[in-house]
Amino acid sequence: MYSQDFIAWADQQALLLEQKRWEELDLVHLIEEVKDLGNRHRDALESQLTRLLMHLLKWKYQPQNRSTSWKATIREARKQIERLIKKHPVLKIHLEMTFLECYLNAREDASDETELSIDTFPLNCPFAVEQVCNRAFFPD
Repeated sequence: MYSQDFIAWADQQALLLEQKRWEELDLVHLIEEVKDLGNRHRDALESQLTRLLMHLLKWKYQPQNRSTSWKATIREARKQIERLIKKHPVLKIHLEMTFLECYLNAREDASDETELSIDTFPLNCPFAVEQVCNRAFFPD
């Protein structure tokens, strides 16, 4: 049922859990799905962090193109990151662990969006984690 109708499978697994019918549970897939729940939140955090870093790079390296839209995107990404970390505090550690990887992805994205050479953006992130997450921080 798992591969044919995921929703029906999930409903069935929830019912079996509620009824404490342990022996009937699809443990292999249930374990896989529980692990995936954490990954979804990690992926969301990485996506927001990459988006935030890309816009901070654009803000810093294309000051002539700064807009209220960029500012709103920066603020919204910060809010989303704050919400995720507030709901799931362990994600703060994940943010710190994946910061460099997200920065490198943001660097490529910023180059693509701005059509500036990738070398315009430093290989090492010009912002500290604390700055990136600080709602008041906007680079010069």
